[in-house]
Amino acid sequence: MTTIAVTGHMDITEDSVPLVRGELARVLAAYDPSTLVGVSCIARGSDSLFADAVLAVGGRLVVVVPSRDYREAKVKPDHAATFDRLMDAADEVLVMPHATANREAYEAANAVLLERADRLVAVWNGQPPTGKGGGTADVVYEAREAGVPVDVVWPDGASRQA
Repeated sequence: MTTIAVTGHMDITEDSVPLVRGELARVLAAYDPSTLVGVSCIARGSDSLFADAVLAVGGRLVVVVPSRDYREAKVKPDHAATFDRLMDAADEVLVMPHATANREAYEAANAVLLERADRLVAVWNGQPPTGKGGGTADVVYEAREAGVPVDVVWPDGASRQA
């Protein structure tokens, strides 16, 4: 089994979606689908694109939900159908023991991603952490400190919403 976790920006632009989707497909094509496991929190943007890419190549999906109220509190109506579809497609769903979706819950979910990962795919523009904790750059830095190999995906032309 090869377990690949994802971290990435939620706010990639609409024009960036096909660029990121193509790069994720290229990265995942290097793995045997019968032994590929993708681990994602399936948030809007990069997390969901990665989860779809894992399923598209025939891999298994593990979803990590940061808190018991995450679906109701954080999933916006325009992402709800995607979130629900990916939850239904998951081979395994882990709901973190936090009642509320907050920084602590996100950090705990990120820790589980890294504990399970053989590699991390980071849909990341390379900018340093904001200092708030739990963000994409934080997860990349934590992975590198833990010795988890990181594949950065940020295709030419990709950008975040202003």
